[in-house]
Amino acid sequence: MPLPTVDGLSVRDHRVAFREWLSEQSDLQASVSCEPADLETAILQEQQLQQRLWDSGFGRRGWPAAYGGVGGTAVLRAATYEELTLAGLRVPQPSYTAETLCPALIRFAPSIAKLLLPGVLRGEEIWCQGFSEPEAGSDLASLRCRAEQIDGDSWSLTGQKVWTSFGHLSRRAAVLARTGESGHRGISMFLVDLEGQTVRANPIRANGGRNEFSELFFERHRVPASRLVGRVGQGWEVAMYLLQWERGMYAWQRQATLRARLESAVSKIRQRTDQPIGAAAALVRAWTSVSALRERSAATVGLLAEGESPGPAVSLDKVLLSHTEQLVMDACRSVEPLAFAFGPGVEAELSRSEWFYSRAATIYGGAVDVQRGIIAEHLLQLPRSPR
Repeated sequence: MPLPTVDGLSVRDHRVAFREWLSEQSDLQASVSCEPADLETAILQEQQLQQRLWDSGFGRRGWPAAYGGVGGTAVLRAATYEELTLAGLRVPQPSYTAETLCPALIRFAPSIAKLLLPGVLRGEEIWCQGFSEPEAGSDLASLRCRAEQIDGDSWSLTGQKVWTSFGHLSRRAAVLARTGESGHRGISMFLVDLEGQTVRANPIRANGGRNEFSELFFERHRVPASRLVGRVGQGWEVAMYLLQWERGMYAWQRQATLRARLESAVSKIRQRTDQPIGAAAALVRAWTSVSALRERSAATVGLLAEGESPGPAVSLDKVLLSHTEQLVMDACRSVEPLAFAFGPGVEAELSRSEWFYSRAATIYGGAVDVQRGIIAEHLLQLPRSPR
């Protein structure tokens, strides 16, 4: 029986119903509460969680009915992610990328979205973003990965992408490629299948020990013309729209996870008879920053849910998120410094992995220095920095 639409459903009613459903899923606590140190195992568990959420109908709330959802706005999805962490579960990591890519596909490539979105949203597929290149990180306008039209039905893609999250686990990638002149006007976006001998994904092991990233290689990889997202040369516009969701909804998802990490750290320090030097102050600083991030990202998600553009103000979300990630991980380390440094077991290993990963928070997804320049120039109206 098809689920009824939920347009107009209040966030409060959604939270109440979802909490009740979660309380009845005792097996989820056993399978998705404690994150394994191995990323591939964690992702597999989280895909199964996505499937359960989709089958229950809660994972379909907040997505348009035309794309497999049951209606409602993105605010319902945001509430779902937070309720998962409040219940002691995890935000599925594949949903980070889905929340970034799927709204852009709905807007710029609705035919692709109708065909493929249900699969990724219910956890059957993992997608990734093929943006950064060895010599084009924050400066995406200088990318060199090239797509050449073979005929009216396909393109040939050649080049390299790097620092691609979950690339070696992904079935498809949203790839920015040069199809025209130099600069941002000559860039197009394609949704590329990562299958066949003309594409290769090499995992990159991060300092924390996990295969967090990949480098992708394309050698005359054939891409159907139907997988063009938007128009030829519109890739920059698509990417800028996409980044609003990356810095808005992603920040919201992360604040929910970071708050859960802090609550665990606070619980541990309360059980200690001694208190590590500086731990209490570190927890207070981190909690203040998480609270600010929650308010900021909630406002951004609210704007996006109403179809409005936050504009350059999303750079504030990115800067605040980067700062908060590092504060939270530093605070967690300060609570159990010896266990962090030398402790055996999955929990200590995961804690170290997360701390190392947080060191890159000021670089990935748009370097913080670049974001501060955007804030200074476009929000504070300060003179443009000399190049």
